[in-house]
Amino acid sequence: MRYYSTNDPNTTVTLREAVVRGLAPDRGLYMPNSIKRLGQEFFNEIHALSFQQIADEVAMAFFGEDLPETDIRRITEDTLNFDIPLVEVSPGIYSLELFHGPTLAFKDIGARFMARLLEYFIAHEEEKTHKGESVVNVLVATSGDTGSAVANGFLGVNGIHVYVLYPKGKVSPIQESQFTTLGHNITAVEVDGVFDDCQRLVKQAFMDAELRNHLVMTSANSINVARFLPQAFYYFYAYAQLRAFQLSGKAPEGEPVISVPSGNFGNLTAGLIAHRMGLPVKYFVAANNANDVFLKYLLTGTYCPQPTRQTLANAMDVGAPSNFARILDLYANSLEAIRNDIRGDAFTDEAIKDIIRDCYHHTGYILDPHGACAYEALRRHLKRNEPGIFLETAHPAKFKEKVDDILDTDIPIPQRLSAFMKGQKKTVAMSKHFPDFKEYLLQSSGE
Repeated sequence: MRYYSTNDPNTTVTLREAVVRGLAPDRGLYMPNSIKRLGQEFFNEIHALSFQQIADEVAMAFFGEDLPETDIRRITEDTLNFDIPLVEVSPGIYSLELFHGPTLAFKDIGARFMARLLEYFIAHEEEKTHKGESVVNVLVATSGDTGSAVANGFLGVNGIHVYVLYPKGKVSPIQESQFTTLGHNITAVEVDGVFDDCQRLVKQAFMDAELRNHLVMTSANSINVARFLPQAFYYFYAYAQLRAFQLSGKAPEGEPVISVPSGNFGNLTAGLIAHRMGLPVKYFVAANNANDVFLKYLLTGTYCPQPTRQTLANAMDVGAPSNFARILDLYANSLEAIRNDIRGDAFTDEAIKDIIRDCYHHTGYILDPHGACAYEALRRHLKRNEPGIFLETAHPAKFKEKVDDILDTDIPIPQRLSAFMKGQKKTVAMSKHFPDFKEYLLQSSGE
């Protein structure tokens, strides 16, 4: 399959080129030339399929023209060695718990899949840099969970060096420990700025001719097709579990409303593509924190990026979401079509605290700050006797200080998280100015 830039649909590249480049030369984001619809037979039987079987089918629709089926199955098997259960929180409202992977966050799936796919291309293409050193330098900006998922997904992968850029003092201590203590082929870059500064540095690096001449670079943010497309897997699996509940009489009938905590909008975009592939969804809800540029777009029809505001739901602290360009492209810039498939909502920090308390008091379920936005947005939009799913994207223990303070609890820290906290933090201090970052990349690569 060919992939085109959102800025120039007439220029296309191969899957390998899209994955290795990350960002198109014209600063656009790559999109697949076509989106394959899955057959009705697949959806008739989906409730009886495992997560692995579902992912194999969806991955074949995405990548079957570019990779042999045996290799696709091997990659999904290596990626999805954990479950993501659908849990009833209250009647008709279900949490898709996406935090059962290695770093206890939803981004584990996309990051691990991309790592295996990139490793596959390196092994089969044997691409080398001019020095024969790191084959591919992965640059990733993070506002929280992306960095830990990517760092752990790529840890120890031959021929790849990962640079994780994160805003100083603006991620939780547990999140920070998950990518600053690994070493080996992972370098944590602590930027004196906000997430948008980190994302800007990554994009400028891709556009810099001198860096492109000396380094092979790609991104593992959701701007990369290999990172965001595999996130469609769990939307299908959520529906499969819901259908099983419905067929057994344990859930309301009908297509689900799906609520997604949204920052850079890669997760929601993957859901929208799943919908285009035939996944039955009544509509989506984009749940924002105080960084509500998308909600304002839905209300006014005008998109106005704004400076990032720091909030309790820090992984959603994005004032200029990259994947908005993909949503516009998917809907041919039609505001009416976007409004037909997507609703919006936004919540202040005080509202998030109240939501976490209310949910815990009435159901006993502990939400993290991001899942809290999705949960309440779903409750506001869901009608009586409709099934609804919200994405719980990270384990609440990753935000232990915040959640414990809100609920007056002492959330146990899973062993996988506590192990990270025992490591020694190693970072590279960086300004938010691109010349400084460029100089560092050239020096670290031996130039």
